[in-house]
Amino acid sequence: MVGVALTAETGRTPGTRPSRRLRRTGRVPAVMYGKGADSLTLSVDQADLRAALATEAGANALITLEVAGARQLSIIKDLQRHPVRREILHVDFLRIDSDDEVDVEVPLLLTGEAKKVTQASGMVDQIIHRLPVRAKSADIPVEVVADISDLEVGSSLRVGDIALPDGVTVAGDPEATFAVGLITRSTKEYLRQLAQAEAESEMAEAADSGDETAAGAADES
Repeated sequence: MVGVALTAETGRTPGTRPSRRLRRTGRVPAVMYGKGADSLTLSVDQADLRAALATEAGANALITLEVAGARQLSIIKDLQRHPVRREILHVDFLRIDSDDEVDVEVPLLLTGEAKKVTQASGMVDQIIHRLPVRAKSADIPVEVVADISDLEVGSSLRVGDIALPDGVTVAGDPEATFAVGLITRSTKEYLRQLAQAEAESEMAEAADSGDETAAGAADES
């Protein structure tokens, strides 16, 4: 897991107005809590925070916070953004140790080709895009990849069937559906044509069987 260092300052004044003034100076209000210690009100440089989030680990990066000369390993537990401008308004840091297991959400990527779905002109619908997992901080994956090759039209794949990296387990419901083979109008037409073709094949086989029976009876006579 990617690790970054970030310097934080203490002594900020809590509250909406002080937080707005703080943001205008290029800093982001923050808080750090966990491990049975008191919560600390902090602030971090906005540009440094953006750089920390720009690593391949994104919001799951291991962040060593440098506060008043001391260092504390942490992860981002909550990130609040402006609904329109998407700028970071507030960040919560959770204290952790390297051996702690933590619950995080990582991107879920689909791989493989659902040939049976494609053949039937169906569509693969991804239900879950971020997967809740539990792992030690060093084992947190950047992403999880799930193979959908066996997916069929009208069927689904569940979270518990995803092959996870060593040291990583599902933190949510293992029975939750993450991908579905959807039936579309084209799929219905494909299935209709397939059923019609099968029916015609059975009728042809029955006719051939009847002709053979009649020919055998004629030969006997």
